[in-house]
Amino acid sequence: MSKLSRREFVYMMAMLGAAPVFANSHTRMTNTNNVEDYYKLQSFGNVRLLHMTDSHAQLVPIYFREPSVNLGFFSNYGKPPHIVGEKLLDYYGIKGNKRLEYAFTCVDFEKHAKSIGKVGGFAQLKTAIDYLRDNFGAEKTLLLDGGDTWQGSATALYTRGRDMVGAMNRLGVDVAVGHWEFTYKAEEVLANVKELNAEFLAQNVFVKETALMDGAQAYDEDTGHAFKPYTVKKLGNARVAIIGQAFPYTTIANPQRFIPDWTFGIKNEEMQELIDQIKDEEKPDAIIVLSHNGFDTDKKMAEVCTGIDFIMGGHTHDGVPEAVPVKNEEGVTYVCNAGSNGKFLNVLDLDIQNGKIKDFKFTLLPIFSDIIPEDKAMKKYIQEVRLPFIKELTREIATTDTTLYRRGNFNGSWDQIICDALMDVKGADISLSPGFRWGTSVMPGQAITFDDLMTQTAMTYPETYARDISGEQIKAILEDVADNLFNEDPFYQQGGDMVRTGGISYKINPKAKMGERISDIQLTKNGKKLQANKMYKVAGWSTVGAKSDGEPVWETVETYLKNIKHISNLKVDTPDIIGVKGNPGII
Repeated sequence: MSKLSRREFVYMMAMLGAAPVFANSHTRMTNTNNVEDYYKLQSFGNVRLLHMTDSHAQLVPIYFREPSVNLGFFSNYGKPPHIVGEKLLDYYGIKGNKRLEYAFTCVDFEKHAKSIGKVGGFAQLKTAIDYLRDNFGAEKTLLLDGGDTWQGSATALYTRGRDMVGAMNRLGVDVAVGHWEFTYKAEEVLANVKELNAEFLAQNVFVKETALMDGAQAYDEDTGHAFKPYTVKKLGNARVAIIGQAFPYTTIANPQRFIPDWTFGIKNEEMQELIDQIKDEEKPDAIIVLSHNGFDTDKKMAEVCTGIDFIMGGHTHDGVPEAVPVKNEEGVTYVCNAGSNGKFLNVLDLDIQNGKIKDFKFTLLPIFSDIIPEDKAMKKYIQEVRLPFIKELTREIATTDTTLYRRGNFNGSWDQIICDALMDVKGADISLSPGFRWGTSVMPGQAITFDDLMTQTAMTYPETYARDISGEQIKAILEDVADNLFNEDPFYQQGGDMVRTGGISYKINPKAKMGERISDIQLTKNGKKLQANKMYKVAGWSTVGAKSDGEPVWETVETYLKNIKHISNLKVDTPDIIGVKGNPGII
């Protein structure tokens, strides 16, 4: 196999994007046939895998700002996805291509957003997927969903993910895995899986032995698998095995209380045993892992497990425009990711001959909402889903002069509003907000609706708290989250981005040892240093270990926004980051 060179990548992107790059940005498609002008790929191979991930229930087109901070260290220093902004444009040679600048970076985000418009949307995805599937041959094409699909919007929360199950069925998803799917109750997860037309896979989710003895449901009582671990699909004359890998740290990063009978983990040894079993018993022409590990974790899995051809990954929301090769003892495994929020669609075309992959072509397609016509049936379904809640969703709360965004290793402007709201409404000295990667963007001059607010807060454990916490405990919290993010071993990177903070400033050295990364914590209101033995009133939300007793965080934030009415001159509290000079993962 050979991967596309950067030059080939640019050529292929030009093939699908030359018209939108150089055309009037306000030009809109008027019929489905015009999709060929924008998304036709050169015919190649005899198997096509379409892959989307981390849509976070964004049924309608959205704005999404790519991160300005996505730091990589140690073996991942200076490697995708840890390259941002102008450095990414230089790395892939796409500077000056306005649509690709907009798709892959935050460079001139407001300018590009104004001229190009929104991205994603399931009605647009449906059109693109149908074209790419039908043009290549439906009998030779699979659509893979990498998880985090049932959570992230008000309608997904209100319907317990059922709206997204319906959307996935209408897209024609063939195989899916999960992470935030498991933040509903176990019985809700199982009911949704039953309604899902796709096969829901997880080789690394098991039912506890005690639960099995008490009669808990399992896909395989002998192995203890909660869900089917793999499937084999016949695509034309080829047989392709797909192994499912759920987010391995679900019950650490999210509440165990919703799914008390299930256990999770990397399970790389079990993965290797399963690969060997599939090779021996199924004799497939290709083995694909549909993963929600996160990009760096997928790379390590590709190093320690042999026999995988491609890992189609998710979780870290990285729009990586190439299949990254990873060497292992027996050859090379390629690792891919497909961004988030319905903004991208991976297209992996395989040339399978004589029982193996001879060559491949990979393209990460941006989904530009202004140039893809909406599928009428999907549009109608989305309208029906939203109609019972439309008055609430479209209710305007405040306005903003500032771009509101979340994605990045440290505080975003949306996070700052949440932190400020927690301190103001709760009367707290300090606030803490989880480093979630999900959440869309709001443009300057745009009204902030309840729908927008829920893209940042819609989840099954939104309760707030206000409690006294010592300075020593606050530092310990920061240290713990920093280790989850910056641990040298990707198998110990167990969460999202860095916890967001309000009311304090601090220094962080990401390359330092556990317990030594955080220093010089100060209160922003008076510049005084945080004292280890002093108690501070801290407000936050989204507690994993036990349910908090406060109101849902969206009520807290709405109260704050209604009081201030308009956001301007927002100061985002970001830490002083030590040792990142020249790092291409920060602007």
